[in-house]
Amino acid sequence: MDNTAFTLHRPLRPLTPVVFSSPHSGREYPVDFMRASPLDALALRSSEDAFVDDLFLHAVTCGAPLIAARAPRAYIDLNRAADELDPAVIEGIERAPHNPRVTSGLGVIPRVVAGGRNIYRGKLSLIEAEARITRLWHPYHRALRQLMEESHSRFGRAVLIDCHSMPHEAIEAHARPGHPRPDVVLGDRFGAAAGRDVVERLEAAFAAAGLRVVRNSPFAGAYIAQAYGRPSRGFHVVQVEIDRALYMDEARVEKRADFDAFRALVAGVIEEVTAGFAGGAALAAE
Repeated sequence: MDNTAFTLHRPLRPLTPVVFSSPHSGREYPVDFMRASPLDALALRSSEDAFVDDLFLHAVTCGAPLIAARAPRAYIDLNRAADELDPAVIEGIERAPHNPRVTSGLGVIPRVVAGGRNIYRGKLSLIEAEARITRLWHPYHRALRQLMEESHSRFGRAVLIDCHSMPHEAIEAHARPGHPRPDVVLGDRFGAAAGRDVVERLEAAFAAAGLRVVRNSPFAGAYIAQAYGRPSRGFHVVQVEIDRALYMDEARVEKRADFDAFRALVAGVIEEVTAGFAGGAALAAE
């Protein structure tokens, strides 16, 4: 299913309560947006979770839906609240209480890309910002909410895997002396967004694939984990961040020669996770 805001890949038959979301892999850059920016195409793509939707597409074969953004993160960030508006880039917005995401230029309409580089020469009108949110943010989240509710109704719980990638340099900057850098960071907002069994099962699947996994540092989960994670009601969200250097050339935003091999590794993780939760969900729904 295609929509101007997202592409929804549905399985022929739902087999698991797991839902996959890729809100930052969109790569449809409006021509007028690119012309108006002082940055070149590669710079604009530096904040994109390039190819993450491709990495997780095997979910559909395993009986789980995958929703993927079409608009890029530099244009609109679907992992932010619709009201996280930045007065430094949008005209007519009053300064709100301190929000570290907005302050750093990473609101729902981002001001900067990786490295703190400004996306715009000036400010956007509030009308333009609201139009993007209406056209892209709301449809994506209506669809995501519906997927979660469908899974919960069918299986007794819903488990959202929110799929992302992280710049290799971001991991290096947060690496602890004497500890190897992680390949995967799982964010459950320190237990607020997902049950312990959910996180443990996901962590075990990545670890069994030979990947080093840590939790919540440096990424604990953003808006989607915060808004959709209600473990006490059977709605679980885990944000998954994968080191981009494992599968792509970050400078050129191109797949590595061994991309297919890494995608196969991720496919194995997906199979383990979806099958594991399907077994547990069947018991919960009886």
